[in-house]
Amino acid sequence: MANNDMLIKLYDMEIDWSFISRQAQQQVTIRKPIGPDQRAILAWAEKHFPQTWLGEIQQALNNTPGSCFIAQRDSSLLGIACYDATALGFFGPLGVIESARGNGIGRSLAQSCLMDMRMKGYGYAIVGMAGTVDFYRKIADAVEIPGSSPGIYRSTLALKG
Repeated sequence: MANNDMLIKLYDMEIDWSFISRQAQQQVTIRKPIGPDQRAILAWAEKHFPQTWLGEIQQALNNTPGSCFIAQRDSSLLGIACYDATALGFFGPLGVIESARGNGIGRSLAQSCLMDMRMKGYGYAIVGMAGTVDFYRKIADAVEIPGSSPGIYRSTLALKG
């Protein structure tokens, strides 16, 4: 059975964007993608992450304003994080390519989305089917929502096929 959803109190988050400059010191840019990035991002995501993520990433790219952030070094994509992709108020997916893990990129991408959500007025974020429970506890003091698996995903076609 999949993991439960997790809840993050956005109103308790400190407003601090310094993680962006820390990533820049490592030559990693954290930013919101623009229209011309869309095809490259989807092709890259298809190579590195589960197929079920593609619809969510595309939704986040198409939201107005966009609801995702990417990490890149030069013209190479390293990671992506999205919100409002599965449902309003949901955070995810979040992914960093294996070769770039362990450098705070995932944390910076997650914080970018969560801060963006807070600045838009969200009080809470839900991490759907959180796979890395300890990660979310560590970066955002997230708590599991009992009995929430499979939650909103229970009737998706992706889980049926």
